[in-house]
Amino acid sequence: MINNADAVFVIVDIQGSLAQVMFDKENLFANAVKLIKGLKILNLPIIITEQIPQKLGKTLPQIAAELEGVNPITKESFSCWGENNFKKKLEGLNRRQVILIGIECHVCVYQTALDLISNGYTVHLVADAVSSRTPENRQIGIDAMKSAGAKITSTEMVLFELLRTAADPRAKEFFKIVK
Repeated sequence: MINNADAVFVIVDIQGSLAQVMFDKENLFANAVKLIKGLKILNLPIIITEQIPQKLGKTLPQIAAELEGVNPITKESFSCWGENNFKKKLEGLNRRQVILIGIECHVCVYQTALDLISNGYTVHLVADAVSSRTPENRQIGIDAMKSAGAKITSTEMVLFELLRTAADPRAKEFFKIVK
């Protein structure tokens, strides 16, 4: 199970023109916002990346609005791990569980997941918060990450797994988020 003290939330490239051509984009965006809201309540560290933002655009406004004070890490490599600033930030947190969302599932998210796994991280892929331009590529990416050892989860599974109990005083806030 995901542990609050050992988890970090990584958002990969939900930005500009690229995000607008994703399969089932409205659910992707809504689930990303739900996760951000819930994980902020739990004070989980958040890392966000942008793939060549001068060409593809910045993080979507509805997502950026929830991430005040979190500066995106610009990257050119498809894998976040290939960007030195990402690697330094992640290693500096000293957390080994990565909750992973973003686009494109079969490219940047996939390559990031495999690099993280090969470097000793446990990857929790939030399947309803990743996408690709086609549903086939999205599914191929999820299947490939699962085969490589990623744990497949969902937005609500992550939120309630971290909350652990309805007796937690933050539970009411979580119920509002998932409504």
